[in-house]
Amino acid sequence: MNSEPTSSNSQTDLQRLDAMTDKDIDLSDCPEVTPEMFAKAVVRRGLPVVRNKTQVTLRIDSDVLEWFKSEGRGYQTKINQLLRAYMEAHQ
Repeated sequence: MNSEPTSSNSQTDLQRLDAMTDKDIDLSDCPEVTPEMFAKAVVRRGLPVVRNKTQVTLRIDSDVLEWFKSEGRGYQTKINQLLRAYMEAHQ
């Protein structure tokens, strides 16, 4: 495998970016972040795990597992969240 970079010349105007202030950045196409959005946010990486997790072997129907996997990264976390919601609803 070739470890050489594909291009040695960046086409980014770094001097212009360094000279920009916060007022120069156009945020018109970005939605405003509300406190409600923060309240619903889930941090998945970079912070230590709050709860202890236990590794188990669990038999799940193949089509169910494939569906969760098809949803993308974090499918195990999604399964855990659904199991937690079920547990809390039935306590």
